[in-house]
Amino acid sequence: MPYLKIQTNQEIEAAAAQNLLSEASRLVAAQLGKPESYVMVALQPPLPMLFAGKPDATAYLELKSIGLPESKTAALSAALCELMETHLQIPKERIYIEFSDAPRAMWGWNGATF
Repeated sequence: MPYLKIQTNQEIEAAAAQNLLSEASRLVAAQLGKPESYVMVALQPPLPMLFAGKPDATAYLELKSIGLPESKTAALSAALCELMETHLQIPKERIYIEFSDAPRAMWGWNGATF
């Protein structure tokens, strides 16, 4: 049920993209204490993006999950920014992350909701 969407203006080769997706999936599962079998990660590069009026390396991430506690967002932000900096060389100060706690009835899966 956790879903991480990564949008960036950076080019990324297919093998590097797969590595980033795999590591992001493991990170989200570990940070949220949820089975990786429920984690979905999407990567959308490259998108035309500006941050602070400049087209330098930047990223926007959305992390949605059922039962996403506010107490975990600071650690998640640190871990996800580190991941972006490591894989895409995006400075942490050029990354925004939106966290959303999804109600069970508003998250569909397998022909039903959670």
